[in-house]
Amino acid sequence: MLPSLFISHGSPMLALTRTPAHDFLRELGGSLNPDAVVVVSAHWSSRRLMVSVSERPETLHDFGGFPRALFECRYPAPGAPELARRLARELDAVPVERGLDHGAWVPLSLMFPEADVPVVSLSLPTTWSNAELVALGEKLKALLRKPEGKENVLVIGSGSLTHDLRSLLPLDAPMPSWVGEFADWTHDRLAAGEREALLDWPAAPQALANHPTPEHFQPLLVAMGAGGPAERLHHSVEHGVLAMDLYAFA
Repeated sequence: MLPSLFISHGSPMLALTRTPAHDFLRELGGSLNPDAVVVVSAHWSSRRLMVSVSERPETLHDFGGFPRALFECRYPAPGAPELARRLARELDAVPVERGLDHGAWVPLSLMFPEADVPVVSLSLPTTWSNAELVALGEKLKALLRKPEGKENVLVIGSGSLTHDLRSLLPLDAPMPSWVGEFADWTHDRLAAGEREALLDWPAAPQALANHPTPEHFQPLLVAMGAGGPAERLHHSVEHGVLAMDLYAFA
């Protein structure tokens, strides 16, 4: 059975820059063999839950101010329309045609560089509570489990453990204490299985400093709901304030 994952995708330049997180994602993908991926990205928000039913989702370059080489990147992974429509029915979600935003294609391009694993994108509903986002993960876990008990669909929540873009530092800058305080709090709660505390994560130390808006933390809640106990597989920092932690929920 595959774990669900929370991936900190950091800057879009993760696709091209050899950092510890970049290298780890390349290694991680080689250890997984999913039939499909269902990804909830911080970069697709909507009031209602939506599901992309695109057969060939385009690569969305939903950013600006980066080198031309990044805009030339393409990730031509197929969609999984049949799976997507089933999820839309079972989750009472709106089926739409949509490409892969950089929260989806950047980490997936490192994990599965052959672009041969079908991808279904789900939106992040802005009107839902933290508890409802965890429940979404739980529903995905139940829906994607095969009758024989084997899980071959990989659920990914793609966001960032810390994400204050106003305070970006040089790529190799050390992590300030206020960033580490929130990252450590989250790690300690996950390691202890304290899910109720994580539902109230905005009350955590330095939470709002690290997340002026909530969308980059919320995919962790979906991934947590879709799996079991948490294990941190990777920890590094980029630009001082972007904790690139990756958690597996087995």
